[in-house]
Amino acid sequence: MEPGTLLFFLAIGLGIILLAVFFTFVPVMLWISALAAGVRISIFTLVGMRLRRVIPSRVVNPLIKASKAGLDVNINQLESHYLAGGNVDRVVNALIAAHRANIDLSFERCAAIDLAGRDVLEAVQMSVNPKVIETPFIAGVAMDGIEVKAKARITVRANIDRLVGGAGEDTVVARVGEGIVSTIGSSKDHKKVLENPDLISQTVLGKGLDSGTAFEILSIDIADIDIGKNIGAELQTDQAEADKNIAQAKAEERRAMAVAKEQEMRAKVEEMRAKVVEAEAQVPLAMAEALRSGNIGVMDYMNIKNIDADTGMRDSIGKLTNDQDEEK
Repeated sequence: MEPGTLLFFLAIGLGIILLAVFFTFVPVMLWISALAAGVRISIFTLVGMRLRRVIPSRVVNPLIKASKAGLDVNINQLESHYLAGGNVDRVVNALIAAHRANIDLSFERCAAIDLAGRDVLEAVQMSVNPKVIETPFIAGVAMDGIEVKAKARITVRANIDRLVGGAGEDTVVARVGEGIVSTIGSSKDHKKVLENPDLISQTVLGKGLDSGTAFEILSIDIADIDIGKNIGAELQTDQAEADKNIAQAKAEERRAMAVAKEQEMRAKVEEMRAKVVEAEAQVPLAMAEALRSGNIGVMDYMNIKNIDADTGMRDSIGKLTNDQDEEK
């Protein structure tokens, strides 16, 4: 192959590579699409997005959408929101939905809501179409001790002005549950709650429970109501059981004290018996000493022995008589 032909093919190959790199770095097709949609963007602006590590399609396509919807949004606003970590496409969709629903919502407000972590498009849709939040069964006890369980459906609408910094759905459900428990607890009779469940919703709705939240409560409806346990009777039963246990404990304490007292008395009796035995053991010694010293005579000693024998015989006769009476 001649050197001129070789240089020609090399030039063609180099040109193709340069064009491929150019069209890869410069989004020419996106620039053409924007021009076709009536959105004027400089090609150098798109190149600058590449240099700032911004994906041009993530900004230009939402800009085309906003321009077709008649929104006054420029590319600098969208690019700054993208660089801040926001979802540009969702913000533009929310602005279009708000514009169609005649909701006054600026780009700055919408971008702030998006950066705060809220789904701004869902909030706009909820402003148009309210959301129904269903609570679990909430139990309250009336003054007569009967437990009443109620389930409520809360119809809420998003309050766009309070989306940033406002409390979420969990707070609304907790406040409504607290209001239901308070209303049931203030009822003297559980039958009144069953007869007029709308009293619960009216009382709870009048407490302004949506204050400080990102929602506006439109209505609170009691979806289901049921009777639970007789808490008053259970409390009385538990109290009676506790009183019984206390009485048993006190009786056991008195019995233990009586047993201890009896054991103490037995110990004293045994001690006295020991002293008596000890004293009786001293009697023969004393008698012997008396005989030796001449304090008593032999006849006196014999009379004492006769008395002892007579006493032993009477004890034997009395014991035999008692045994015969018991056998009869």
